[in-house]
Amino acid sequence: MTTEPLLSMEGVGKAFYGNRVLRDVNFSLAPGEILGLVGENGAGKSTLMNILFGMPVIAETGGYEGTIRFQGRPVSFSGPLDALDAGIGMVHQEFSLIPGFSAAENIVLNRESLKSSLLVEVFGERIRPVDRGEIFRRGKGAIEKLGVSIGPDMLVSEMPVGHKQFTEIAREIEKADTKLLVLDEPTAVLTESEAAILLESMRRLASEGISIIFISHRLQEIIDVCDRYIVLRDGEVVKEGEAKTADLRDIARAMVGRSVAAVESSGDEGRAFGEPILSLDRLWVDMPGETVREITLDVRRGEILGIGGLAGQGKLGIANGIMGLFPAGGTVTFEGCPITLNDPRSALSSGIAFVSEDRRGVGLLLEEPIKLNIAFTALQMQNRFLKKRFGGLLTWRDEDALDELAREYIESLAIRCVSGDQKAQELSGGNQQKVCLAKAFAVRPKLLFVSEPTRGIDVGAKKLVLDTIRRHNREYGTTILMTSSELEELRSVCDRIAIVQEGRLAGILPPQADRAEFGLLLLGATRGTTGEVAS
Repeated sequence: MTTEPLLSMEGVGKAFYGNRVLRDVNFSLAPGEILGLVGENGAGKSTLMNILFGMPVIAETGGYEGTIRFQGRPVSFSGPLDALDAGIGMVHQEFSLIPGFSAAENIVLNRESLKSSLLVEVFGERIRPVDRGEIFRRGKGAIEKLGVSIGPDMLVSEMPVGHKQFTEIAREIEKADTKLLVLDEPTAVLTESEAAILLESMRRLASEGISIIFISHRLQEIIDVCDRYIVLRDGEVVKEGEAKTADLRDIARAMVGRSVAAVESSGDEGRAFGEPILSLDRLWVDMPGETVREITLDVRRGEILGIGGLAGQGKLGIANGIMGLFPAGGTVTFEGCPITLNDPRSALSSGIAFVSEDRRGVGLLLEEPIKLNIAFTALQMQNRFLKKRFGGLLTWRDEDALDELAREYIESLAIRCVSGDQKAQELSGGNQQKVCLAKAFAVRPKLLFVSEPTRGIDVGAKKLVLDTIRRHNREYGTTILMTSSELEELRSVCDRIAIVQEGRLAGILPPQADRAEFGLLLLGATRGTTGEVAS
């Protein structure tokens, strides 16, 4: 007997401002099935899911073509609440948690358990209090269902990014009537071990009859956990098949329309570097979830130094502390001069730039055009891209220069957009990340901190971004500190790789070192900065 699809999309299409992003998309999803949805940034994946979920941006831009059937009936949700009521949950790339609330409070938000009392009987529902004990019990149950260790009373503001992602997912599966779960790049912020836990949780949810649409750029995960996959390219389905018989390179080739080379080791052994350009002496940073306890480190002029480590061990705190985004102490010296900690202008005015791991919260002016985002730091800190009259008494933006700058980076980083005048908030997550990189490159910094540069970026664009980082280092002599959760990514571009564990420097290795040596450092076996066992 044939099982009726839980979801089917028939001839779905969508255009934004004359730019066609989806064309005649067709697929179906059975109950309890995991479907992998893959494609380059800008291929139309998020737009397709926004249509399904009834996001306001779809109706505000003219709606869509085609038919969506859910549980056998045509549906066209007028908003996310309608989709939620129908049993569809969605975890977006960007977090939507309340920082001052606990994990449990976020998980049951707008569905809180309430207590009954005599006062309620007399004065009505408006004074019914929440049942905090039951809220925490429900939150704890949802977390345990995922198989992770997160205290239900832990504040979101104190969580590492991996815990935030699990909290988002727990919120969706705690709903009793969830039939379909859409996960948009859920493992992009997770370590390998955390991602493995999530994939196992997905299998359990599917066995309980919950269907899952899994969007990921980590193609091995698609093969490992999905039943079927579909590939979008330029808004069209170009390939689909059974995941267990799929070939990684075939999927990658279908995504980008060309052969994709594997990421290789940098192979630049023996490069000569100058004197230390940046020195850290007993640096500490109070960044929730990424605390730095004590780091002493020299960064040599002209090198690419990788910073690696497991989630929550402090690797992200180093750049955030030096750039003044979180309380920090110790001594930081740049080109022989001290950097004033807890003052962002001190680092920026010294010639240091920063690409944050939090592209929406720190990196972008979402409601401003791409060209202004790219030029913003150069405008503010270097007074570039300005026209001046009367000896500088009158200044205004040079729009022609901004247009030229935007064209340069849109082309070199392959930013998918309508033009430099398009708002940053209208771009896909991966293309927003590219705009953040362009903004940093535009100031021609002496030293660049770049955190998680390929987070949420597809397999084709990842090599382009890493090559761009390498090129800026070689052509402009920019010293780069690159923080990443992906060890192979660090090995592909870095001259040395420092591993941070429990807020301290566990050791530094060359990228050619055996993976087992990196594994020891990640698990807490400390070594000196030259590789010798620390006493």
